[in-house]
Amino acid sequence: MFALEACATSDPIGESGSAGTSAVGGSNGGNAAGGSAGPGEGGTLGMAGTSGTGSTTGVSGTTGAGSTGVAGTTGAGGSSTGTAGRGGTTGSAGAGATGVAGTTGTAGRGGTTGTAGTTGTAGRGGTTGTAGTTGAAGRGGTSGTAGTTGRGGTTGTAGTTGTGGSTMADCSATLPSGGTAHNSSNASGTAAGMNWTIWSNGSGGSITTFDVPAFKATWANSGDFLARLGLQWNSTKTYDQLGTVTAQFSEKKTGDGGGYSYIGIYGWSQNPCVEFYIVDDSYKTMPVNPGSTVNKGTVDIDGGTYILYTRNTTGTGGSKCGSSVTSWVQFYSVRRTARTCGQISISQHFAAWAAAGMTLGKMDQAQILVEVGGGTGSIDFPVASVTAQ
Repeated sequence: MFALEACATSDPIGESGSAGTSAVGGSNGGNAAGGSAGPGEGGTLGMAGTSGTGSTTGVSGTTGAGSTGVAGTTGAGGSSTGTAGRGGTTGSAGAGATGVAGTTGTAGRGGTTGTAGTTGTAGRGGTTGTAGTTGAAGRGGTSGTAGTTGRGGTTGTAGTTGTGGSTMADCSATLPSGGTAHNSSNASGTAAGMNWTIWSNGSGGSITTFDVPAFKATWANSGDFLARLGLQWNSTKTYDQLGTVTAQFSEKKTGDGGGYSYIGIYGWSQNPCVEFYIVDDSYKTMPVNPGSTVNKGTVDIDGGTYILYTRNTTGTGGSKCGSSVTSWVQFYSVRRTARTCGQISISQHFAAWAAAGMTLGKMDQAQILVEVGGGTGSIDFPVASVTAQ
């Protein structure tokens, strides 16, 4: 309103029309009101219609965004004002606002941020894939063959010779010819570098020994009958001082074993007095249980599962702990499924018993055994060896 009043009092001077040209400086459009400072003549103010050209500044508005150009049309309204220079003032005001909008157009440079897309070149990091050549370092794995030095370690697994050892027992072997028969109810001796024993609380039986690790036993209603061949230590060392104790056996049985029977390993320790069995076979169905036992768990040895038992017993006959000992404990490892040939890792049973709280004393013997409770029968052991290394 103030700008219109100024035009009403102004004298008509054409020079003031050129002040309208200052509308061309669209960015200074806000100063168009200064046109009122010229005391113009109304006719020359018609040139202020040329201020309409200032609407071309509107074109520069297109630099910002095409929509700014529309504001330029406001300039055209200025020319329609004609002689009234007041309309021209309105035109410049429109142009001025348009100019500012143009600066918003420069914000479009933000589009150059798009060059940040060059970060895409970081895709070269893919060449890190060549680090796959580190795979070649896998050749260092061939140094792993140096690990074959570890084969020396396999010597350690020589304990596993246990399994391999099962192949050492010739399961197709036959009993040697000849031999020496010992008929008795209580006798012992040596053969093939080992000790043999026969014992019975009845009529006795027979054991035949050879100059190789093998034996044969027969019985006929002999009551409790035992025949065995193996190692004798005479209670001088604990089991862990003996080295690795291992047996190889192969057996073929006939007849029957009476009320009970155990085929496997048998022995004694003293202080404490312990009678022990490792039962791999029987004339009965496996696993056998001698009765009145305490179950101490199970252990896997030589490819089979053994049930661990303890059992208290009394008597005087057969005790290896002296005639003054009338009661002692028995240890059992009873294999769940019978076998008639293979390796028996005796030391592993000793260790399993110790882990179950079954304590052995000084070792007296560990021998391959047949024990029966009556009946009539025989058994051949073409392979019957016990070693301590």
